[in-house]
Amino acid sequence: MQKGLAGLKRTHYCGEVSKNDVGGTVTLMGWAARNRDLGGVIFIDLRDRAGIVQIVFNEQSGADVFQLAESVRGEYVIGAEGVVRERAPETVNANIKTGEIEVVVSRLVIYSKAETPPFYIEEGIDTNEQVRLKYRYLDLRRPDMQRNMILRHKACKIARDYFDSHGFLEIETPMLTKSTPEGARDYLVPSRVHHGAFYALPQSPQQYKQLLMLSGMDRYFQIARCFRDEDLRADRQPEFTQIDLEMSFVETDDVIAVNEGMLAEMFEKTLGLKIPLPFPRLSYQEAMERFGSDKPDTRFGLELIQMTDVVAGCGFKVFADVAASGGSVRAINVKGAADKLSRRDLDALVDFVKIYRAKGLAWFVVTEGEIKSPVTKFLTEDETNAILKRANAEIGDVVLFVADKDAIVFDALGALRSELARRLDLIDSSKFNFLWVTEFPLLEYDDAEKRYTAKHHPFTAPMDEDLGYLDTDPLKARAKAYDVILNGCELGGGSIRIYDGDLQTKLFTLLGFTQEAARERFGHLLDAFKYGTPPHGGMAYGLDRLIMLLTGSDSIRDVMAFPKVQTASEVMTNAPDAVDPKQLMELGIKIADVSL
Repeated sequence: MQKGLAGLKRTHYCGEVSKNDVGGTVTLMGWAARNRDLGGVIFIDLRDRAGIVQIVFNEQSGADVFQLAESVRGEYVIGAEGVVRERAPETVNANIKTGEIEVVVSRLVIYSKAETPPFYIEEGIDTNEQVRLKYRYLDLRRPDMQRNMILRHKACKIARDYFDSHGFLEIETPMLTKSTPEGARDYLVPSRVHHGAFYALPQSPQQYKQLLMLSGMDRYFQIARCFRDEDLRADRQPEFTQIDLEMSFVETDDVIAVNEGMLAEMFEKTLGLKIPLPFPRLSYQEAMERFGSDKPDTRFGLELIQMTDVVAGCGFKVFADVAASGGSVRAINVKGAADKLSRRDLDALVDFVKIYRAKGLAWFVVTEGEIKSPVTKFLTEDETNAILKRANAEIGDVVLFVADKDAIVFDALGALRSELARRLDLIDSSKFNFLWVTEFPLLEYDDAEKRYTAKHHPFTAPMDEDLGYLDTDPLKARAKAYDVILNGCELGGGSIRIYDGDLQTKLFTLLGFTQEAARERFGHLLDAFKYGTPPHGGMAYGLDRLIMLLTGSDSIRDVMAFPKVQTASEVMTNAPDAVDPKQLMELGIKIADVSL
């Protein structure tokens, strides 16, 4: 029967006991990680979130305590009181912080027993992720998972302290908001009081934080929970956390400077790394031209090479036709890869680029005395040499080409360079390469919906020198937008916002909103603009993604306490699940058969 702590009071965490405590009495509590019964002596590795310490039971412990220790099994929760002593030199365990000491126990309490867990509670286990998530409370006992959670806590505290020291106020914004869909789907919450009406869970605090700037709060931040009803990937979840901020009376450089300082402080205080400032900057156009991506990984080369002008009018019809039709032909030179990429590998790469809508992949393998390629038979010697010269190709190199519309070429080659870097081990995993990508397009054109869409969101300001394009050629307008990139991952993004009501109305019109629809969705914001709006801007970080990179994890699921799986469900609690019909009746909801 449960008896509280049975008179014990914890004095130390397991991982905190040290040689300074030798000769003193300590009280420890935690889980029995490993037991070794050597007859007259029993050793138990006692584990809590701070680490592991060896506790010992022998004749000094007393017969009753020793007998009780014999009954302890893995994952039993126990409390132990005893005296700290140094280990004999030959028994020191250099792999743990407490490896120079042990605790001779004189009092033992078993708080709860445990069944055999479905997997080992230890680091680096090779266990099916579904099983780990079903028993997440056990998975979170593992030291590597606990380190991730502790680092996440520290990162949040560093962010809070940093922004506080720079004059920001932490202000909470609502979880139950108005649905203003523009992008990902909203999660909707039915109202019991207002039948037929729904709240939406926030995709971000975007409009509220802009309204806080109108309120004169000047500098706001929040570690905000956000929700998006979209398909999952390794770095996405239906609910996630943002470090969110907004600033008044600023331009792009001001926002960037504050955020570079925060990231530098976070990496120094968590990993001990000094990040050089300022970060490099690339315009969106330069990033696409060089890397085929607006979130380029710059830890390796394989930059894109413009070939369109070189192959225009050449004998290879695919290249010539694409160049003539306004498309582009681009390449990457994989230096020294001729003996690393077989014909079978090259054929597999053809299939790889087709994932990104490319129709094919041409290649040159440059060897001593010849160019191996299915393409060169269509080219003159001068044409071949011109291509090799532009590619700076030497013996041993492999040059890979994609020819299509720019968007497809960028997607395909951008993904291909990353894939090859992984396959050929070209990435220095010890590097943390930060950069900013700026001057994004303000708008994109959606062929399916036959309308413009916002590249970031509809509250992003166009660059001053591009305002005229809104009337003449909207796709040429660049945005005062900026993303911070780390090792090919977008850590966060933001922009300088529109603060003029007329300009905001013009953007809504370009995005296809009627005046009535704009008033219905965003009337509260447009009304607020009438009462004095400061110039303002901000950004938001994906906290989960940031912690994933800080910890070197492969997935954000390893840095979230209770994540969802690919189906947006939680296997531990079986959420989402059916609810009592009475609850639906109170909400005025009837479940329709959508399969019909």
